[in-house]
Amino acid sequence: MMTRKIVLTLVWVGFVGYAFFLAPPNQPDTFDLIKNMSTGKIEGINPLIVALFNIMGVLPMAYSCLTFLDGRGQKIPAWLFTSVSFGVGAFALLPYLIFRQPNPTFQGEKNWFLRILDSRITGAFVAIAAIGLLFYGISQGNWTDFAAQWRTSRFINVMSLDFCTLVLLFPVLLKDDMARRGIKNPKIFWAVTLVPLLGTLIYLTLRPPTIEQPRAQSLETKVVA
Repeated sequence: MMTRKIVLTLVWVGFVGYAFFLAPPNQPDTFDLIKNMSTGKIEGINPLIVALFNIMGVLPMAYSCLTFLDGRGQKIPAWLFTSVSFGVGAFALLPYLIFRQPNPTFQGEKNWFLRILDSRITGAFVAIAAIGLLFYGISQGNWTDFAAQWRTSRFINVMSLDFCTLVLLFPVLLKDDMARRGIKNPKIFWAVTLVPLLGTLIYLTLRPPTIEQPRAQSLETKVVA
């Protein structure tokens, strides 16, 4: 576990250092670009950039389906890190992944909000949104223009790196989430891990519900473990 924390810390430090010191400079039209995409004014904007921008809101939702349930047994507020990640992505989620403790059981009962996040229907909506954006960006986007903007724009460059980081970090939470659902087949873990993003979306759509345990029983399980 300590090795995992060290690796995640190095990733976070490297990510922050790259974003602020090594990435291409900010462009003068960055604020207008963000404002236009946030308000749906996407005419003239490369669909690849539009899709990437929007999927960076979908990925934190995918993580929410795990982190809010995982946070029930953590000393740090999962809701805070997850909420901030909708704006800054892995910059916010990495500290949570670093400081969280293993949590293979769910303590107590799920409230209405957690039941929504735990639902396969929610997972299916996340999957449909992500796949739709990917299809739109890949089929309609201008790759030459995207590559040029990736080389010259800090916003595009760092957002792309943020996307890759979020996609690859999902397995950090996966093992405990599977345990909370009674999934014991390691092949499922490796299938999700080795097929980035698509494996995550399939998992969110098909996973069984989290098993609720009385708090006393959950604490006893942790002591025995």
